[in-house]
Order: sequence, then C-alpha cells, then structure tokens
Amino acid sequence: MSAHIAALDVGTTSVRCFVQDENCSIKGSAVEAVELLNPKPGYFEIEPEALWAKIVKVITAAIHDAKLKPEDITCLTISTQRCTFLTWNHRTKEYYHNFITWKDVRADELVDRWNSSCTMRTMNGVSYALFLVTRNARWLAGSVLKMMNGQVTPRLLHEIEHNKRLQGALREGTARLELLDSWILYKLRSGNGLNPDVEHITDITSSTATGLYDPFTLSWSSIIPLMFGIDLKILPRVVDNGYKSFGYVHPAAFGKDWANSQIPIAASLSDQTAAMWGSQCFNKGDCKVTMGTGAFLNVVTGKDCQAAITGLYPLVAWQLKQKKNKCRTVYCIEGASHDCGTVISWAQSCGLFAEPAETAEIAESVPDTNDVFFMPAFSGLGPPVNDYKAATGFIGMTPSTTKGHLVRALLESIVFRVVQLIESAENETDTKLQVIRVDGGVSRNDFVCQFLADACNVKVERAQNTESSILGATYLAGINHGIWKDAEDIKKYRVVDRLFIPRPELYDGIRKRLKKWNRAIERFGDWY
Repeated sequence: MSAHIAALDVGTTSVRCFVQDENCSIKGSAVEAVELLNPKPGYFEIEPEALWAKIVKVITAAIHDAKLKPEDITCLTISTQRCTFLTWNHRTKEYYHNFITWKDVRADELVDRWNSSCTMRTMNGVSYALFLVTRNARWLAGSVLKMMNGQVTPRLLHEIEHNKRLQGALREGTARLELLDSWILYKLRSGNGLNPDVEHITDITSSTATGLYDPFTLSWSSIIPLMFGIDLKILPRVVDNGYKSFGYVHPAAFGKDWANSQIPIAASLSDQTAAMWGSQCFNKGDCKVTMGTGAFLNVVTGKDCQAAITGLYPLVAWQLKQKKNKCRTVYCIEGASHDCGTVISWAQSCGLFAEPAETAEIAESVPDTNDVFFMPAFSGLGPPVNDYKAATGFIGMTPSTTKGHLVRALLESIVFRVVQLIESAENETDTKLQVIRVDGGVSRNDFVCQFLADACNVKVERAQNTESSILGATYLAGINHGIWKDAEDIKKYRVVDRLFIPRPELYDGIRKRLKKWNRAIERFGDWY
C-alpha cells in the first residue's frame, strides 16, 4: 500500500506542508507567508494564534491538494525554526507575549551587560581553570561562553525583567515556556487545548541551541538557575527525535472533517537538523550550508561533542533510540551568519534588481567588484569575528562604480562570511572538508555556489530538491514509522542538480580579495 507522509515546516518567513509518498514524490503542498511583526526597532514577533491558523490551513490544504482525506495520511512530521519562544498559561490560553523570534535583538543591552559582568568573567575563568586540570571539552566550551541575542536566554531574561504579567504568573507558578516545536506539539496532541494534560515536551534538536541546554550533559543546564534565577520547571521535558510517545494528532485540532483520522506524529526536529537529513549528512565530517534568511553551517562531529573557541558552538545534531532503548546521540558543530537572504531582500527593496534570480547574471556582467566591498552585518558579525556592533555598508565606491559592481560585492560578501565559518569549522575539528552540500533559497544562485567552490577550493554540491528541511523531516519520519529501514534505504532519493567544481586558477585572486574584505571589517567594526 502507498504511504503518505505530511511534513510541516514552520520557518521565519513561511509555513509549509508537503505530502509525499514512499518514493518521496510530492503529491500535494501548501504555503502561507508568516506575518513577522515589528512593534519596535529590533523587535521581531509572531502572533501565536494567527500562526496556528496558518498551520491548520497549510496542513488541510496540502492534504486536499494531494486529493486525499485526513485518514489517508500515514504519519505527520514537524520541522521548526529554533530559538523562537513564548510564555503562557496553557490552561487559560493566556499569552504573556507573542512569539519572540530568533532574529529579535530587544535584549541587546542586557547581552552587553552580562558579557562584561564580573559574574560572566568569573565563570569563564573558573571554567578555563577546570579545563587545564581535567582537559574536559565541556570546560573549554565554558571558558569562552558568551550570551548571544539569537539564544533564548537573554530574551527570556528581558521579558522576565520587563513583563509584569509574566512576573506575576511566575510567582504563582502558572507560566510555562514554549519553544516553537513544543507549542505546536501541544496544540496538535491536545486538540488545541481540549486535553491540556498532554506532556510538555520538546525535541532535543530544538532545545540544544537555546543557550539553556548543555549538550555535554544532555540536560537543561544546572548553571541557569544559579546564574539567572530561571526555574527549570517552566521548561519542557526534552525527548529524542523519534520519541515513541509523540502519539497522534487529536482530531479536534482540525475540526469535524478529521473525526475519522488517527495520524501518528512520527518525528519532530529543528530546521537545521532537518536540513542535515535532507542533505544526507550522516557521517563524521559531512557538511551542509543552509543559505536562507541566514546562513547556517553544520559539520557532523559524530559521537563527540566538540568544544569550540572561535564562536562556533557544539550542538546535538540528532538523537534516536536504538535497540534495548539506548539512545544514539550524534553531534555537530554549527556557525551562523544571520544575514544572507536578508541582504538580498534589502538590496531588492533598494532597487538594485527587480528579482533575486537576476543577481547571478548581473554579478557576472563584470569581471570583479572594482575594489568595492560590502559588509553584511544587519545583525552584526557572528563567528569567527564575533562583533555584534558591526555596521552594514559598501566601501570603496568611486565614480566608475556600477550596479554590477555593487551586486557582485553583495553576493561575494555572503560567500566570504560562509568561508569564514567553513575555515573556522575546519580548524576547530581538524578536518578538511571534501564537499560542501548547500540548500536554501540563496543556494539556487549559480554565482554564489561557484564563487563558494572557488573561494574554498572545495566542491559544492546542490541537490535537485530545494526543500531540504521538508525532505529531511520526511526521511526521519519514514524511518521512525517503518516506511524505510534506515539511512541507507533513502540514499537513492538524493538527486544532485549540479556539482560546482573549484577553479584553482582563480583561488589566489579570490584570497587577495578576501584579505582586503577582512580589512573592511575593521572599518565597519564596533560601530554601534
């Protein structure tokens, strides 16, 4: 019999659902734009019930598009953006604030305050001393630990400091924190609150990037209550990505047409883990770069949790139960450049081009940037620069500068940031990458992919299927549900669209441009 897997992907800009069969053929799909609210400068929020309405709409529409009924769906799987959270009373459905997204920088001053505090410096110093004594990678990671806006910790502390309703609820013990995945799981499993006593759970790949979770101990960090006074009881319980008790979608979550359905939830995973699975990065040293709203580099480190000192961070890549109920945990190291697709969207809004698809041709219309450089730092510069006060802008323009030079400088800057992440990961893991697998909207740009191959002198592989997160979530659900046996069983579904071969004769020239671009960082650094 045919199987039909419904894969829900909730990102920063869109909510999507695809229905695929046992051959990974798309039978139906639906997409809705996420309304990103910007109530104040630096604030980026999503209204939860409006988001829920879109989730219900895309799942229903995708099944209808596939010409199926809810009872025809074999299982459902979820992929979500990380570090977006809310607090609420799940029994009364009172939200204390909207979803605060990972892009939000409302806690900027708090981050600066904490990172320069005696408490943080003391913790870093003690951790380094413990590393010298024990040589334990956990303490090395602690010695360079810093707060970052992209983590949940500072934004949660900001809300606790300024939100009086949340303060009252915490005193009364009625508030709890939801990551995006835990909230969606609650809504699906409880029938949109009909049964409020379902487990409060999150998958391990969503918790691992929050700044509240310790990947070395595989638990919520015991330091959090001591340093920040956050009660760990408000956090969901962490489960593996193939948790056998995810249960079923409660029909009441979708209405009367679902009355005869009993759809198992087969997997829940973060968008970056889903992209790793979609790119079939299963082995140690495998690397993928997702180029969407931001650019995320992930290198699989296998069974080892790799400490990093350049600003990259160790994460749980995924965790699955094996025989005899033992968990197999696979780790990765991650680095992010939060301005990738955002840079292209900004340039489009400024009139540099009509459509992003034009940018490759415009960039190739000139042989170089004519010594113009662009700094993509709307969210500051992450690792290995780690300057979150850096400014964005062009430098080196002259009367002979053309639109082609500006567009090429913009695209090259996106690649230069990815090159920084790749070289940091290679140094941290003592691994030379053999191939870089790319996904995400920006990866459809041939100029970007070829320039990345030339700049790194490494092959860049782009798959035919652009829906990496959707595909990865589908793979994992299919294996968990028994549609496929294991990772070997799904390798036949990866079809390479194009392999970008590095051109060694261009390498030295690009490295000179990269060196000069690094000088530009000094000019734009520590601006705000």
